Parts: sequence; structure tokens; C-alpha cells
Amino acid sequence: MNRVTGEAGNFEVNLTQKPRFVDMDKCIACSACSEKCPKKVPNAYDSGLSKRKAVYVQYAQAVPLKYTIDAGQCIYLTRGKCKACQKFCPTGAIDFDEQAKELTLNVGAVILASGGRTFDPRIYDTYGYSKSDNIVTSLEFERILSASGPYGGHLLRPSDKTEPKKIAWLQCVGSRDIHIGARGYCSAVCCTYAVKEAILAKEHSQNGLDAAIFYIDIRTFGKDFERYYNRAKDDLAVRFVKSRITHVEPMNADGTHLIRYVDEEGHSIGEKFDMVVLSVGLGVDASTVTLAENLEIELDQYQFVKTDGLDPVQTSRPGIFVCGTLQAPKDIPSSVIDASAAAGQVGSKLFEARGTQTKTKETVPETNVRGEPPRVGVFVCCCGTNIAGFVDVPQVVEFAKTLPNVVYAEKNLFSCSQDTQGQISRIIRDHGLNRVVVSACTPKTHEPLFQETLINAGLNKYLFEMTNIRNQCSWVHKEDMEQATQKAKDLVQMSVAKVTLHEPLAEPVMKINQAALVIGGGVSGMTAARTLARQGYTTFLVEKDGRLGGQALYLRETWQGENISHYVQKLVEQVQRDENIKVFLNARIQSVEGFVGNFKTTVQTDGESVLEHGVTIIASGAEEFKPDNYLYGLDPRVMTGLEFQGKLKADRDFDACNSVAFLQCVGSRIAERPYCSKVCCTQSIKSALDLKSMHPEINIFILYRDLRSYGLREDLYRAARSQGVKFVRYNNESGIHVATTENGLEIKFADRLLRRPMVINSDLLILASAIVPQKNNPLSQFFKVSQNDDGFFAEAHVKLRPNDFATDGVFVCGLAHAPKPIDESISQAQAAASRAVTVLSSLELSVSGMVALIDPNFCSCCGVCVSVCPYSAPKFNEKTARAEIQPTLCKGCGLCAASCRSGAIHLKGFDTGQILAMIETGMYEEETLKITNVE
Repeated sequence: MNRVTGEAGNFEVNLTQKPRFVDMDKCIACSACSEKCPKKVPNAYDSGLSKRKAVYVQYAQAVPLKYTIDAGQCIYLTRGKCKACQKFCPTGAIDFDEQAKELTLNVGAVILASGGRTFDPRIYDTYGYSKSDNIVTSLEFERILSASGPYGGHLLRPSDKTEPKKIAWLQCVGSRDIHIGARGYCSAVCCTYAVKEAILAKEHSQNGLDAAIFYIDIRTFGKDFERYYNRAKDDLAVRFVKSRITHVEPMNADGTHLIRYVDEEGHSIGEKFDMVVLSVGLGVDASTVTLAENLEIELDQYQFVKTDGLDPVQTSRPGIFVCGTLQAPKDIPSSVIDASAAAGQVGSKLFEARGTQTKTKETVPETNVRGEPPRVGVFVCCCGTNIAGFVDVPQVVEFAKTLPNVVYAEKNLFSCSQDTQGQISRIIRDHGLNRVVVSACTPKTHEPLFQETLINAGLNKYLFEMTNIRNQCSWVHKEDMEQATQKAKDLVQMSVAKVTLHEPLAEPVMKINQAALVIGGGVSGMTAARTLARQGYTTFLVEKDGRLGGQALYLRETWQGENISHYVQKLVEQVQRDENIKVFLNARIQSVEGFVGNFKTTVQTDGESVLEHGVTIIASGAEEFKPDNYLYGLDPRVMTGLEFQGKLKADRDFDACNSVAFLQCVGSRIAERPYCSKVCCTQSIKSALDLKSMHPEINIFILYRDLRSYGLREDLYRAARSQGVKFVRYNNESGIHVATTENGLEIKFADRLLRRPMVINSDLLILASAIVPQKNNPLSQFFKVSQNDDGFFAEAHVKLRPNDFATDGVFVCGLAHAPKPIDESISQAQAAASRAVTVLSSLELSVSGMVALIDPNFCSCCGVCVSVCPYSAPKFNEKTARAEIQPTLCKGCGLCAASCRSGAIHLKGFDTGQILAMIETGMYEEETLKITNVE
């Protein structure tokens, strides 16, 4: 991107499209170009672990396998000679005459999502990374474990291709380090991905693996991350060693590396490891500086795009937004949330132009196949080596050809690739197929993709069946290829038998009510309501208390110093003035009827109101845990973090205090609540710095287990230490004992570093209390959405749909979803509104055709179906005195069909005859059947 001129709503973007030299439409990924390329260069681990040629493979699961040319390494492009790849390409896909193109785009807004880069350990090579094949980065180790990686998913040591017995992970490589070439911030993702890699490595190991993670602080602060850490530590015997490693001894003759460290008992230890994995952090490169200069936006001291904590995706230039790791180090769910938030902000700016440039996709007329004999096509996916490495795919294909009604069968390298999708559509038309079976990975993620392929071929999308031979065969039977292959055949046979009985199904279309309901009047709820209202949608905002603001009313400043009080006051005024927002205070939800596009919610305030709306956003928040120990409630000098924030906000005088102690993880990271509350460490550090600014001489102690000032908040931690705040790591297993003495509060604990009992006398004790949700929240029943074991609402998919519920048309944000600071709550609220708009802007909605159907001739009117359905889809028809299904409410779960005593209910797509056909044709020998579901 060269430059952006103009202003928000009317930008002119000038950019240069660099040549790729490969025509992606012509490339068939035959590898002739790569094989003939004469030049080898230092490996960048793109497609292997030894050497990389100038032509290498670019692969992603849902993208076709293609080849591209590295212009910086190509002999012809750097020296003007060679062209071997062009000469041997059988399709003429390589074109060195391709030139760069100058493009000009006229847009109303710009979203920056160019991402970041991992730290290069060669910059300051204290670990010997560039000298040893057995020292790899975490990203390279991911490739080693990948089924499409250089070793086919086998855990092998690069130097000699043997399985390692011991692997060490070294945390904070290039992060939390102020030395030359390193970065002072925490990269936020490294601890969790190291835990994940250690678990996966143990699963891949044939002979048992000793996995050790060397760390400063374990920062598993995300939703359910602490449970993952506990599982690795307690159940899978992953070793966690609190010790920062600064040096790795050169490789010995046996390929091992010696690591020296001091354990928590104070012993100096030297330990050999077969492999060392460097947990490298995230950052941005020099191109970001150029981008910022071209766009005239501000960067912070680490070259991340600078944003305001209370407007987290807005850059310093109006109309230009940012998301993902270009803004700060963050994981996939956070990046996805930011992306939706940025889209939501753009939607608020440009909503008047919505639909003005929309093009309607031309659909292929559906072929009527009713009455035709079944003609089944079977497509078996290799998924690179993910399936083909453990299942004999050609044998499965040949077996499929022998099955009744199968007229075509073939294998695909990647069935989900764009090229293969087009190929399948052509084969359907050319061979007159009217039923399709795809044997690949999970239908949870890929079934809609293949159904779209059928639509493009003119077939009804329900004439399709997907067989999961990855999760249920190659993954669970990877030790026995014969058994995995036999099971794959059996599953294919069952799918063919079922799809033969499929019939075309119709999808009802309904109008979408253009109003939204937001539950919760805190910062998240108000932000979501404002985002929706600014796009022209009527929004009902329901709050159970008598005022808006939620927990933010007790907060003083963000960790960056922005004034929260002023922000909340302004936001409340904006909400109350907005004509599109109707606020209900002191309100309680009494009942909910309907479904996505057409909800009816009864709200009790002074009277009873029925609100009709198309979508719902749950932003019901959470509360601060009130402990029953540490003298809380018995001594006014003991208070929670939120209560202390209130005193700071009220400018209370602390002149009489000579010493203040903060106690972390009160009510968090315990058996009852095994999660991290995420905000506590940063809030305590910020409060300590606020106290220091008022009284520099005051003694402040922060007692912690793992200090989790993640991301750019690490600078706050460093500032606190430099100003004399004392951080003491206590032994949680020994407990904390608080008593009242003539000297104030006496706090007794065991110091992990000194390994001895300690006593601190303090004038105040601030308890960093957990964030706790409402368990068994009635909203869960009203909207048919689930809560996790901790009581937070469970999203549809942790990474892909972090704002959505499994129930269509219902979304979540803020503390109701998980503990998070105010900037992340704002971002997720904007994201939830953006996701809600994807429903509202459609105006009408197609509902799944795979729903239950009641035959009134067999209905005995017993009412079982009405009582068991979690979605209230069955109801009694007063005129016919029989039950009937409301198709727009039905989710196709089959519970009513399984419970019907008279056999009157049929589930379309899963009728009794189809299920029995699968059972009868797919009988497996009992002694070899292993049913394992890893989904």
C-alpha cells in the first residue's frame, strides 16, 4: 500500500500488486518446477526442514495446493539466467514477463490486518539456533507435528530422524527482554501454545516423551486455558520448571543439548535434551513502519499500531481501523473478535451505502432428480498425508466403486480446495450424479462447503453425505493402517447406503425482524447497542439495575491511563439520547419465544412489555467474588480490588498508610474456580502505581502465584518494579493467613523463592478477587444457550465463532463470555453487534430443511415430543388435536423422533430407513470395532 489520501468516507488508496510469476489457474501442483529448480537456500521451514528451493509450496487447509516463486532467491529474477522451472512446467503456468500493477481504489474506510512476524532467534543467537538442527522455533515444531509437514506428522528429531525422548521448551525467547534485539513486552500466546505443543508431542510419541517447559511466569489467562495447563501438569506429567534459560550448550556427539538451570529448591542442575523448542514471540517488521508512514497513522514504541484503550480498533487516523497482531500480540480468538469489531465500526460509518454495490450471485437452476435411480459419486480425500498417511485411500476408492448405485469414485489430494470444488461440480454434471458422498474430515467445519459445491452443480444440497475418515479413522487408528482402512471402507459403505435414500429437501424462507435486543446495560451492552443503533437498527437495551454502567462504574482508569468514569458518563448520555435505542431499567426477562429472525421477549418493568426482535446479544456481565476469609467483611482495612478502585476514584486520602499489600488469585485458580480472572494482576499493578504516584515513600507488596501482565501490559509491570513495588511469589499450597495485631494487619505466607515462612505487616490488604458469573443463568434456558463448567456462556466455536452461540441469532460479549478488561469488552461488544448485523442485513433467512416432521395419522397426542424438545419446536394444533413441528424452531437434533412412542415423527435426512440401511450394510466384526470419537 503506497498511500491513502482523502478522509473517512472518501479515501483514495494507491497500492502496488507485485507479480507472482505463477498463474494459479494453470498450476496443477505437479512439483515439476520445484524438482528442476537448481538453487538451494537456507531453509525457512515453509515446506520442509532441510533446505528450501526458490520454488516452494504454499499450503493452507482450505486453499488449493499451489507453487509460488521466491523472487529474492530465484536465479533468473536476481541474475537474469535459468528459467528451468518455466521450461519444465507442463501447463505453462510460469510467466516471468508478469509486471507489477498499480491500482487505485476508492473506499470509505480501511481496515489494517497485515499481521505480524515471529521473533527471529538468529538476531541475538544465545541459544545456538543457527548452529543446530535440533534447536527449532515453536512455529517450526508445529510443522514437525503437522500431518502435512516434512515428517508426515511423526515426531522426529531433525538431525537424525529418530524419535526424541526428551524435549525442552524455553519460554519468552525474544519477549519480556530489554536486551539488544529483543522485545520488552509479553507476546501473550507463547505459554499456551507451548502447553499445547507439549501435549501434542506426548500424543505423537511412540515410546513416552519427557516434556519440560522452562518459564518465568505461566500466563494461561484465556478462557479455559488454565484448565488446559492443569491437565498438562497434573494428568499428562508435563514438567513446568520456573527458570529462565539464557544459554544452551552446543550439540553433543549424540545430538543432545545440555541445559543448565536452578530449580525451585535452589539446586543447580544440568540436564540433557534431544530437542530444544524456542517459544518465540510475536512482533512486527520494518514494513509496518513504512505502512504507518504511508497511511499517516501513529505507532507505539514497539511499532504496533497505536490505539486508544476505549476505542480499541480505531487508529489515530479517523476511518482507518486495525485488527489482529498488527495492533498487539494476541491469539486467534482475540484476532477474530477484533476483525469483527473493525467490521462493525466500518459498518457504523458506511451503513447508508449498504447494499448499493452488492451483486447477486447467479445460482445454477436445481435439477429435479425425483424418481431417478440413484447415481452416487464418492470422493475420497487424502488431506495431504493427514488421511493418506494412515489410510490406504486408493484401496478405499476401489472399494467404493464396487458398492451398489456408485457410478463414479475418485481420490482427491485436498477435496476442500477451490480447484477440487470446481472439479467435483464438473464431474457431477458430466456423469449425471444425483447423490454425492465425500469422505474427508469433519462435517462440523466442511459440510457447508461441499453442500455449496452441489448447489453450484445444480443439485439439491441435501443429496449429500459426508464421511469423517480423518477423525474416526486416520487419527484414532494411526498405529494400524489396515484397521484404519477397513473402518474407512465401512464408513463409506454406510454413507453410500444412507445417501441412496436421500430426497431433495426444501428450506423455508422467513422475513427477519429488523430490531435487536441487548441484555445488560454495562459497557459491553451499551457499546453493542450503540454499534447497532448507529447502523440504523432499533435496539432494545434491557438492564436489571436502576442505572446503566455495570461494573465500569467502579473503575477509575484503564491500564493505559484513560479515564473510565468520563467514558462511561459520555456513553450513557449517548445511549439515552439515541432515538434508535429504547432503554428498560429495573427490568427482568420473564419469557422468550421464537427463533432467529423472529424473537418475542417479555420484559417486566413497571408493567409488562413484549419486545419483538430478530437477534439477541447477551451482555449480562459478571460480578466480583466476595471472599469469606482473610478477614474480609470483618476488618475495614481488608477490601477487594474493585472496592479499592472505588476509593481511588473518590480520591480518598491514604496518608496514614505506610504499607499496602495486594493478594492475587483470591477465588481464582482454585478447585472451585479453576480459571484465571485475567484482569487482576494488571489492576493490582496499576493500583500500586497510582498509590506510588500519590505517596512515593509507601511500601507496596504484591503477593502473586504467576504474574500475568500479558501483552503490552508488561511495561506496567516493569515500571512498578522500577518504582520500588515489591513482588513476592507465595506458595499457594501453604495458604495465606491474615490476623489483626497492634502493628496493623499481619500477613503470613511461605515465600517460594526463599523457601521459608514470611510475615508482612500492612495497613491495607487488597484482595484481587475473582470474576464470577451467574451459574444456572435463566438466560441460558430462555435462549437455549449453554454455559461452561465455570458458568460463563459457551461460544459456538472457540476460534472461528467466539461471539456466536450455537443457537442462531444469539450472540455474546463482555464478562458474560469470560473475564476480560474493558478494552477487550468494548472490542467484543462491537464484534457481537457486527455479527448480529450479518443476520439483520439479510432481510430474510433460509432455515435448514433437515427438520422433524409429524405424521398426524400416527400421532397419539401423548405430548412427549412437546416436553422433551429443548427448542420448543413441537406444539399442539388445537384444530387437529395433533402435534406438529414448527420448522423454523427445529434444529434437527432428533430428540423428539427418538422419544415418540408411536413412531409418528420422522427426521428428514435421518429417517429410520436411512439409519437402518447404515447399520445393515456397515456391520463391523465385533472384535475389531473400536468406536472412538475425537470431535
